[in-house]
Amino acid sequence: MQSSGQPILRDIVLIGGGHSHVGVLRMFGMRPVPGVRLTVICRDTDTPYSGMLPGYIAGHYSFDEVHIDLRRLAQFAGARFIRDHVVGLDRAARKVLLRGRPPVPYDIASINIGSTPQVGSVPGAAEHAVPVKPIWEFNQRWLALLARVRLHSGPTRIAVVGGGAGGVELLLAMQYRLRHERRALGRDPDELAFHLFTSGGAILPTHNAWVRRAFLRVLAERGVTVHADAEVRRVGAGRLSTAAGDTFEADEVMWVTRAGGARWLAETGLELDGDGFIRVRETLQTVSDPLVYAAGDVASMVGRPLEKAGVFAVRMGPPLAENLRRAVDGRAPRAYRPQRRWLALVSTGDRAAVASRGWLGFRGAWVWRWKDWIARRFMQKFSDLPVMDPAAAPPPAASPVKLEADEAAQAISAIAMRCGGCGAKVGATVLARALGALHPIARADVLIGLDSPDDAAVVRVPPGKAMVHTVDFFRAFIDDPYLFGKVAANHALGDIFAMGGEPQSATSVVTVPPGLEAKVEDTLFQMMSGAVEVLNAAGCALVGGHTGEGAELALGFAINGLIDENLSAVMKKGGMRPGDALVLTKPIGTGTLFAALPLLKVRGRWIDAALDSMCVSNANGARILARFGATACTDLTGFGLLGHVVEMTRASGVDVEIALSALPVLDGAEETAAAGILSSLQPANVRLRRALRNQAEMVAHPRYRLLFDPQTAGGLLATVPGAHAQECVAALRAAGYGTTAVIGRVLAQGDALEPVLLRD
Repeated sequence: MQSSGQPILRDIVLIGGGHSHVGVLRMFGMRPVPGVRLTVICRDTDTPYSGMLPGYIAGHYSFDEVHIDLRRLAQFAGARFIRDHVVGLDRAARKVLLRGRPPVPYDIASINIGSTPQVGSVPGAAEHAVPVKPIWEFNQRWLALLARVRLHSGPTRIAVVGGGAGGVELLLAMQYRLRHERRALGRDPDELAFHLFTSGGAILPTHNAWVRRAFLRVLAERGVTVHADAEVRRVGAGRLSTAAGDTFEADEVMWVTRAGGARWLAETGLELDGDGFIRVRETLQTVSDPLVYAAGDVASMVGRPLEKAGVFAVRMGPPLAENLRRAVDGRAPRAYRPQRRWLALVSTGDRAAVASRGWLGFRGAWVWRWKDWIARRFMQKFSDLPVMDPAAAPPPAASPVKLEADEAAQAISAIAMRCGGCGAKVGATVLARALGALHPIARADVLIGLDSPDDAAVVRVPPGKAMVHTVDFFRAFIDDPYLFGKVAANHALGDIFAMGGEPQSATSVVTVPPGLEAKVEDTLFQMMSGAVEVLNAAGCALVGGHTGEGAELALGFAINGLIDENLSAVMKKGGMRPGDALVLTKPIGTGTLFAALPLLKVRGRWIDAALDSMCVSNANGARILARFGATACTDLTGFGLLGHVVEMTRASGVDVEIALSALPVLDGAEETAAAGILSSLQPANVRLRRALRNQAEMVAHPRYRLLFDPQTAGGLLATVPGAHAQECVAALRAAGYGTTAVIGRVLAQGDALEPVLLRD
């Protein structure tokens, strides 16, 4: 992994997680460039390998076998991973525009987003057909189709539009899988009818005559009806029509016709070809902008048209990585020379395939085994990632990054020892620009706030109200400053909500690693943008703070809240009563999951789910708990579940019984905990095991270790009267806390010193 202690001098942003970019990430992970920060932006964490997708559809591979874990790969490469949709490129400002968050600046950008089916050109196709791309979306619709075919009784007619290799391969894979599903259910597989529509006179037009004849024989043997010279002009509910005026009934329509570039590319000003793909030179730089590269299906090479095949995207990875390295150190790029002939291995649905290269062609089970061996060897490079020694990376002074004179001066300053006399503060200009772009909410009771040059904020305490104060601060545990800002703000607000208070104002304490002013400014802006979004949603005004430089990114908040001065609405830890139900609103497991992330021992989608949970505010949860008469409440943080339960039982003078099997747990947390991957806070929390009355019986339970797992932005742990518990849980789930559960009950205090009893 790239050392995080090196000042960032250049940003390379990879847009998309295609075959070229996964190669770039792996190569940069093996040999990082000091001072260069990689960022990969993709709408999904699991990126598919196209060569294995037909086998996945046919049921020969599992989901994980055919997908590369992009978050894990980015972690290995020392790259930031941003899960979002790209909607544009501002080349003048050098920023990537995203759907759900602030733009991401770049010095060099690369686009590898594949192609998009042009369903909009055929009336009804967008509404009634299932496009094969983007593949992440197709998978969801394929699984839904699979479920429908399983349940549907009687004949089912499935049409595949597109007679190229992709359409033929998809049809045969679907047919193989669906017939086996029908047979396993004891139903007649011959109820399924498949039709292939191609606008030309022949299928697989880019392959030789022998290959075309071989697939025509296979299709005939499998009972597939081939409609040649049948360009589909309209798709309706249950039917499609061709240019010849013929109409065909179809229960499902799969769309595998010629694709084009994503719509947002047309607004970038980059030169595109007739299908909307980006025109690139042999260096993979776009013809319009040498700072923007493109590879894979989205690239259209000037003077050398390439078929949209995964083999070219894979082979573009090494030259793209080399030219990105050369770009940051000012060296001339090298040309990519694609092969004139390439090998295609096209499966026939079953465990057999056809090999096609130029005029050659072969068919048989051995071709499938060959295809399978090639695919698994490719995927192994991204699953068996080596453990890299950060100390082996070149020191910052050896950075080859080419800088302008003013940037070089800033870089020297960033690398040099920072003085302590100034408190290591961030420069006023950088701070003003970053904070000036934020828009914290205004409150009438904030008399002097962030928009004032005064030394401190002034807030009014409304009549009849008392103040609730809390503070939290911790270093970043993910490399995405925007998401970290959201999580940090949610974490800090948790104490106010758990007490039943209304957040009023916040002051921040920020530590940002040194670097070029532009990089420090953007990091600060990204992080505080995420935080301010959360604070604004909570009605909490950011009124000031302190920002300084440090070795690691860190963020904290001091939060002021309001509550009725008679304290009637306060939900304290000491209000538990025998007979109450113990309710938990969010799943646990953040500590072990984020301990596993830097070790590459966790799946990216587990981290996605954990971050989604951490970004859910506890505001509504607290209001619902109060409505159902919560007798005690706290938010789960660093002490872990058991630590907070012990706090509450001691303050309340009661005992608690917890059902381990009822605990809501984040995906993957049991696996990582069982592997012994635990947070650095875990040992301190384990000391509380003396509070367990029967730990010897439960220590082998798969969720036992999670009792001690420290949480960040965790859920609310509360007790509600037993009679209202199920109604309260239903209301919480309906409000978005989908894993809310009753995890135990409150008992009268016994004679034993251990107040917590566990059960399965």
